[in-house]
Amino acid sequence: MAELEAGHVRQLLAEVYQSESRRVFATLVRLLGDFDLAEEALHDAFASAAEQWGTSGVPGNPRAWLVSAGRFKAIDAIRRRAKFDASSREIASRLAALETANAPGDEEGIEDDRLRLIFTCCHPALAPDTQVALTLREVCGLKTEEIAAAYLTTPATIAQRIVRGKAKIRDAKIPYQVPSLADLPDRLDSVLSVIYLVFNEGYSASSGESLTRADLSQEAIRLGHLLSELLPDAEVLGLLALMLLHESRRAARSTPQGDIILLEEQDRSLWNQQQIAAGKALVQQALATRQFGVYTIQATISAVHADAAEPSQTDWAQIAALYDLLMRAEPSPVVELNQAVAIAMRDGPLVGLELIDAILARGELVEYYLAHSARADLCRRLGKTAEARDAYERALALVRQEPERRFLLKRLEELG
Repeated sequence: MAELEAGHVRQLLAEVYQSESRRVFATLVRLLGDFDLAEEALHDAFASAAEQWGTSGVPGNPRAWLVSAGRFKAIDAIRRRAKFDASSREIASRLAALETANAPGDEEGIEDDRLRLIFTCCHPALAPDTQVALTLREVCGLKTEEIAAAYLTTPATIAQRIVRGKAKIRDAKIPYQVPSLADLPDRLDSVLSVIYLVFNEGYSASSGESLTRADLSQEAIRLGHLLSELLPDAEVLGLLALMLLHESRRAARSTPQGDIILLEEQDRSLWNQQQIAAGKALVQQALATRQFGVYTIQATISAVHADAAEPSQTDWAQIAALYDLLMRAEPSPVVELNQAVAIAMRDGPLVGLELIDAILARGELVEYYLAHSARADLCRRLGKTAEARDAYERALALVRQEPERRFLLKRLEELG
């Protein structure tokens, strides 16, 4: 190929890095069996590309070229280290067999290295916060500083989680592979849980100044798309549908100043109809399998909300019935609380208040601010001003997110 200008090569490399770097990294992790060595090999491969592509031209398959270049750079690095380190010499002696030993199996017909990497980063032997940090860093390619900013912690804390995770994978010899069919359901639950944790932190931040963090939600949706392409299980489709349907409301969920706008007060013309259509199509696809679970049920609830052009048109009877189904599939106090709110919308605030009081009396949600906020709202609707004020103040004492705090203060002010 003709020689390329330096500026053109830089632009091409930037585009290839954006689209292919995490795929190349995932394959290098499989081939080399080491996160840090794979990261180093990835950077070495792109450095080689910057030197060679200008004169030799861009290869027909840049990803394969980068994998090959990275692998050979890693082999050279290990051989150099082997002169000083006996353990590295042992690794070097195995490099010739790595390609065969780590070749992708086709037991389930799944051959994408990124999928292997997701399952490795989300292995149940790792702590949940470590799973999240590793997935965002190694699968999504986010910088440590970006993850720390999203979770309102320090880069040193995130770096420590990542280091611990890598050490655990190495010491426990956690394999870089998709689980067998027998183990897949339990392991898939862990992966979906991590993706949903990432999405929820972006969609409704647990603390801090901002109601949402769009970049984090987008990373979770990107992971959902990736997983649905590689492993189109019903619950994978259900989770992706749920995230898209929730994300469709982002523009309507807060004022320009960052204050909360409740679902019933949102300007529904701002809802993203493209995301709604994609989410509803995925819901239908997941339901058609008749093997769906909790994510698909939750996505179906969101789809019912999306069907209502006005709040008054919401089919609360169907939503309450879906929450009943969700309670049978995965009972929890939070699901029960949401079910009580749906029943209150269907049967009236007094019925809902009795249900929420029963939940709070059991003590399971006594430290959950949304339970007190929901109780306060029902008391407000019933004209029980003193009880409403007490419940709002209880919620205010528990809330950690600044927009939620402002919302509760506003409600208290409205009570007089």
